[in-house]
Amino acid sequence: MSADLELGYVYLPTEAPTNDFFGGHRPGDNLFTQSVVALDASSGERVWHFQMIHHGIWDYDTPAAPNLIDIEVSGRPIRALAQVTKQGFTYVFDRATGVPVWPIDERPVPQGLIPGERTSPTQPFPSKPPAFVLQGLSEDDLIDFTPELKAEALEILDDYVYGPLYTPPSLPENGKRGTLFVPSAGGGANWPGAGVDPETNVLFVPGSNGVFYPFMGTLPADESNFRYYRLQNRGVPGPRGLPLLKPPYSTITAYDMDAGEILWQVPNGDGMARVENNPAVEGIDLPPLGGGGRHPVLVTSTLLIHGQNAGYGPLLVARSKEDGSELATIELPANPGGAPMSFAVNGRQYIAVAVNSTPVPELIVYALAE
Repeated sequence: MSADLELGYVYLPTEAPTNDFFGGHRPGDNLFTQSVVALDASSGERVWHFQMIHHGIWDYDTPAAPNLIDIEVSGRPIRALAQVTKQGFTYVFDRATGVPVWPIDERPVPQGLIPGERTSPTQPFPSKPPAFVLQGLSEDDLIDFTPELKAEALEILDDYVYGPLYTPPSLPENGKRGTLFVPSAGGGANWPGAGVDPETNVLFVPGSNGVFYPFMGTLPADESNFRYYRLQNRGVPGPRGLPLLKPPYSTITAYDMDAGEILWQVPNGDGMARVENNPAVEGIDLPPLGGGGRHPVLVTSTLLIHGQNAGYGPLLVARSKEDGSELATIELPANPGGAPMSFAVNGRQYIAVAVNSTPVPELIVYALAE
């Protein structure tokens, strides 16, 4: 949750409804799931709400606390709230009133493919800012380092149902294994959330481009009101052990929140060991892969600091806030496991980061040069 102490409001990002991938037993939009809900902290009364997904069946729960940021749009000051999401959108509201800063349009979406499903005919699509990850899936999004790899990726794709964002789940039948979700249920954004620079009104969003499908099963009608449910979440291997999608696989996006526009987007790490070391790409000049994973960002007055995974690291990285370029790295003993934090003692600044060391996780603290 986030809170505005002056307004006295607390902002609650809410979960997806149960069960995650079938909602035939819960008709309607299912308020207040997958919403931002503003409450008066002194009374508990609801002030405003906005539901970002109606009748959710994609496991796109609202994954992180919203960012509160004071912006200026077309000369008008706005006390704004920015909510990053698994579906790859950033929804922006006046946090006092709940009015969207930029229009959010209800657009038609694909309808339910499982018997008894009652999907919403429309979903809310923000007009600004642009999405920060790939949304939905087409043949153009498949790995294409060579014509042979692209052909093999197309053969894999033929085993699934796929389409634009909010293509609903399907049963394993008619030669198809299920529906591919892009972003995956792991999200474009997830618990790492986003970071804000309050001096420049820039929002920094770590994102992930991934694909998965829920393998759906069936229960006899008299045993469960769910009737259909997910047996497993399954990844989708690409050709010859490579990812199914084009890179980059993780990114950091900087938004100018006064304009609702992308300032820059960079891969989190140029390399990715399991791709670079695959014999199928030997001798190929690969593009930036973004193999560093999705990690929370620390926004300082001068730098953007975050982690990168083993396989391309593990590292603690300092970036330019102006263009996203890497300025410095420090090797970590294990993958970062949390958000870096900064603090000062007796006038000296430190940066602390938790890492997933074995057998015991560690908190590592670095002192900045005096």
